[in-house]
Amino acid sequence: MSVYGSDDESLTEFERLESTLPPPLRRSASSLLEKLAVSSSQLDMPLARTPTNIHPLNSLSGLNNKEKHHRLLSRLSQSENGREGSPIPVPRPKFNEEIHKPAMNTKQSSTGVLWVTERANEYGFQGNGDDDWANLGQGAPEHGDTIPGSFKRPTSVPVTDISKEYAPTAGIKELREAVANYYNETYRQNFPSKYTYKNVCVVPGGRAGLTRIASIISDCYLSFFLPDYTAYAEMLSLFKNFSPIPVPLDEADNYDMHLQTIALELKRGVSAFLTSNPRNPTGRCMSRSQLQTLHKMCREKCLLIMDEFYSHYYYDEGCTGSSISSAEFIQDVNKDPVLILNGLTKAFRLPGWRICWILGPEDYINALSSAGSFLDGGSNSPFQYAAVDFLKPLAVRAEMKALQLHFKMKRDYVITRLSNMGFKFNEKNTPNSTFYLWLNLSHLPGKLSNCLGFFHECLHEKVIVVPGFFFLINPQNLSRLEDVIWYNFVRISYGPELPQLVKGMDGIERILRRFDAL
Repeated sequence: MSVYGSDDESLTEFERLESTLPPPLRRSASSLLEKLAVSSSQLDMPLARTPTNIHPLNSLSGLNNKEKHHRLLSRLSQSENGREGSPIPVPRPKFNEEIHKPAMNTKQSSTGVLWVTERANEYGFQGNGDDDWANLGQGAPEHGDTIPGSFKRPTSVPVTDISKEYAPTAGIKELREAVANYYNETYRQNFPSKYTYKNVCVVPGGRAGLTRIASIISDCYLSFFLPDYTAYAEMLSLFKNFSPIPVPLDEADNYDMHLQTIALELKRGVSAFLTSNPRNPTGRCMSRSQLQTLHKMCREKCLLIMDEFYSHYYYDEGCTGSSISSAEFIQDVNKDPVLILNGLTKAFRLPGWRICWILGPEDYINALSSAGSFLDGGSNSPFQYAAVDFLKPLAVRAEMKALQLHFKMKRDYVITRLSNMGFKFNEKNTPNSTFYLWLNLSHLPGKLSNCLGFFHECLHEKVIVVPGFFFLINPQNLSRLEDVIWYNFVRISYGPELPQLVKGMDGIERILRRFDAL
């Protein structure tokens, strides 16, 4: 254990924090730290406290790369601005290099949420339930009986004789029928083509669903849009049966996915698209007219993989319980090449159950079922039987109305607090769905305008956020995407209960006050 009070110790702490990043992000962080240091003061701002072993910050000329890097890190790490030293351990590498690990891939990177949780653990975070911390990094909604009008969370699950058996890798028929019926009643009443249980594959979580999908597609270009869900990177890098193509979106449009961009991708031969809608991390959603046009463009040409886990966190229609889904724009459920992912994780606030589903044409579902036999073995059987009753359409509508009213209240609270701290919000960057804020730090001084520096200060206030550069998805490192990396953004979740949000906003406000940035 060490107490951090001096600049040397603060530099060591920050440098080791940077060292735990995946290599592409570490390279990017270094170049961006340099840009930040140069642009913020043209290298002539005096430091309040300069360690004796660091050259005065008046020029970087004549220094080798290591010395230059050390100087720039010092510039961003020693701006303590009155923060008390904390008795915390130095961040450590993921693996112990002194232990031989035959055949193990020690270069495997952590996803963004896992990385920030690992770092918070090193600073004393005890995990879920630690009331001393405000975990605004976890991508999960509050899961207790805390939402007025919501159904009571289950406290027990019946274990019948049949549920002691393995469930089919596509899921039990009863749950598959319930999912199909819910989508037909909610989105497809005016279509002759209806989903049946044969169009539904139950999977043990969203990542397992994505992995199954990745295993059954082949010999194609798959486009995906940046920024997006951090776990896509690992899934896209593991499989070599297709070529992933990242498509960076424009910050000026708050990273909206324009149809013209998709048209260009189709023109260059892309035959599969993967995207979250509503979007993680921006919190924005395609409109119904955009979705309708998207389906017309891709029908019979391109597989659409639509991650719709946040489709019920939708605030643009008065919080009436309405939701948005590609299922509303599919003409023939067995011909239109569309795979829809959703589950109990977000909308039903049961992330620990790991009960999710994929909807699509029967041929795709059969292939996904076969893939489950060698990838994951299928979902938990008792939980599947327990989930059937949750999917009655009228009950779901009532549940979603309660959820939307509550989460919109939390969104508005967080935006109000951040607005009072000087952050700017408008129609484009105010989330109309999900429970995420894609927060721009670029107006903040020095260290705080960099997502790693902001994250570092948040750790000392027992607040967890996710640095924006984790939403860079460059699975094969085929291009220099670090040039468009989101170093001045963090993702903040307003998924936790309101007292945690209050604690998190209080912590961020203390940071800005110390830096005279309010």
